[in-house]
Amino acid sequence: MEKKRCFWVDEKSTVYVKYHDEEWGVPVHDDKKLYEMLLLETFQAGLSWITVLRKREEFREAFDGFSAEKTASYGEDKIEELMQNPGLIRNRKKMEAAVKNAKVFLQIQEEFGSFSAYLWGFTNGEIILNQDDDFPVKTELSDRLSKDLKKRGMAFVGSVTMYSYLQAVGVINDHELSCFCRRRE
Repeated sequence: MEKKRCFWVDEKSTVYVKYHDEEWGVPVHDDKKLYEMLLLETFQAGLSWITVLRKREEFREAFDGFSAEKTASYGEDKIEELMQNPGLIRNRKKMEAAVKNAKVFLQIQEEFGSFSAYLWGFTNGEIILNQDDDFPVKTELSDRLSKDLKKRGMAFVGSVTMYSYLQAVGVINDHELSCFCRRRE
């Protein structure tokens, strides 16, 4: 019997199926993984998620294993090197934002003890479980998160991008009611 997945999953794409089945919507508390997903989501802004997923390993290599500490130290030479990498999404504003966002990420870790504590503090540690199959692209929660991150100096963290991020890291469970991942905790 075939598993029922969310409508957006391209069943022919092993990358998409694996991501949906094993990652999307799984609650993440590890700061390294939270940073990885934040970096990828900010590069996704304006593009399809599958584009980013296909380039994920190139991003991992280019951004030093998704190290916020290393990314925060990148200067103009490193940004220029990244801009020449055909395996990445070569958008200078997003490259510059990656460096700035890494610095803010580290400041948040310092202030809250972890980025996880900061992020999950928006819901008091609770998972937001969508009760129907009418999924928004942003909510009051993503608005608040976006506004706070922007106030702290992050870029490419609009409410729609942050809603996608919250879904990806499991703060919001938006698996369809009929999806086999819906009941996963």
